Amino acid sequence: MVRNILLCLETGLLAMFLMALPVFCAGNIAGILVSLLLLGVTYNNRWFSSLLRHLWSSAGGRAVIVGASLVIMAAAVYVSALSVLMYRALDKQPGDSRVVVVLGCQVKGTRPSLMLKRRLDAAKNLLESDSGLVCVVSGGKGTGEDISEAQCMKEYLVSCGIDEDRVIMEDRSTTTYENLKFTRDILDERGLGRDIIIATDAFHEYRASLLAKKLGYSSTSACPAFTKFRYLPTYWVREWIGLTHYFIFGN
Repeated sequence: MVRNILLCLETGLLAMFLMALPVFCAGNIAGILVSLLLLGVTYNNRWFSSLLRHLWSSAGGRAVIVGASLVIMAAAVYVSALSVLMYRALDKQPGDSRVVVVLGCQVKGTRPSLMLKRRLDAAKNLLESDSGLVCVVSGGKGTGEDISEAQCMKEYLVSCGIDEDRVIMEDRSTTTYENLKFTRDILDERGLGRDIIIATDAFHEYRASLLAKKLGYSSTSACPAFTKFRYLPTYWVREWIGLTHYFIFGN
């Protein structure tokens, strides 16, 4: 009975990461591999139990089991802590910031991808609610994009009724780190200060705020965009990987 319940839960976990296809990234690769591993262990539980008993019969085997258990528990605590921090980052409400920064995402030809459109819509709502805000759209031209992400974002916001004088383009960056670095330089040149509201996907807000702090921003607040549930598990796990990269390499 317990085995069947576990198999159902693990199959559901696998389905959560398969839902994002044809999107294929580090997030769902990791999720699919872990799900398949869990399914394999549960399905072959007798063989796995026999292997554990065999290992436990020797000092070296016991060390392997204990070491592996400690690594698994540490990993579980680590990703749980990251998830709490990622969720808490969404509560950083806009204060006195006068600048909204929209972080770039894929452009399909000359049109924003669905994910980028959601970031832009979140920023648009904020800009419409406060006429004193200005917006920096940040993103260069990537593979398969006919125009820069910044150009696409500006055109979209203007088409939605936002005054083009309120939209500043940063069109050189190719990473989140560069988004915020080059935007900082523009803000300094224009005397707009370093207090910003970051418009990006909810799962991305925490890492973006860490990078902003590292780059010398005074404060950040969140303007999170909605992410479809179909993609959320994949991108949430990918963000764990991105945060780990940041902690190790600093960008």
